[in-house]
Amino acid sequence: MSKTVFITGASSGLGKLTAIHFAKLGWNVAATMRTPENETELNGYDNIRIFKLDVTDVPQVGEAVKQAIETFGTVDVVVNNAGLGSYGALELAAEATIDWQFAVNVRGPINVIRAFLPHFRANQGGMFINISSQVGLTTSVPLGSLYTMSKFALEGLTEALYYELKPLNIELRLVEQAGSNGNNFLNNIIWNTNEEITAYDDLTAKLKSVMEQAVAGRLDDPQDIVDAIYNLATGASTQFRTPVGDTTKQLLALRSSMPIEEYLETIAANFK
Repeated sequence: MSKTVFITGASSGLGKLTAIHFAKLGWNVAATMRTPENETELNGYDNIRIFKLDVTDVPQVGEAVKQAIETFGTVDVVVNNAGLGSYGALELAAEATIDWQFAVNVRGPINVIRAFLPHFRANQGGMFINISSQVGLTTSVPLGSLYTMSKFALEGLTEALYYELKPLNIELRLVEQAGSNGNNFLNNIIWNTNEEITAYDDLTAKLKSVMEQAVAGRLDDPQDIVDAIYNLATGASTQFRTPVGDTTKQLLALRSSMPIEEYLETIAANFK
């Protein structure tokens, strides 16, 4: 009997690649997205079903989970992939942006996890794979306080949930990635701006330059992330945390090699 994976944020990038990979390897896939009416590629797979889902909408989360379970009978693995980022000085952030960042990257996974827990308890097992970031374990750029906060929160949420869900045979996993090809993350960033405050302009310009250089040639292969997710889902890997890509591994090694004060100064020096 085929297993089933439920994936949030499957309309593009990593989420779509993950859905296709699982489908090609024989899994049933519940692929969720905010605008399923715009999807064409995933409709070509017999074992993929698409469900409308905005992870910040609690009733909609409940309905999507219900429909996925009714469609496939059971769901074995949930991949909390949906997420977006805001960058720019915290002082310049709109109140709505602050709330939005938390709602998508933290409350969104919480909503999905809570909706699936009755199903996993009834089945006496299941797995949540939460897609975090290397900034969930360390900081690597300025002006990313809100996005970094959200990923630190996701890391803490997942680790703390281990203690209450492990006795129920419900597994938790984290994947820490850096930027990858195909995610168009520069086009999806919400930038905090205020034309009347120029104190952060130089730092913002330097950050954007670093991000553009990364897009030009230093991004990781998204297939490496997909493979890590699949290995966790199948039990080929049992790691609680899975750092993926050279950038992530290098930053984590740097962070662990020195006191926090020295690390912060080292990173800051890259943007002077």
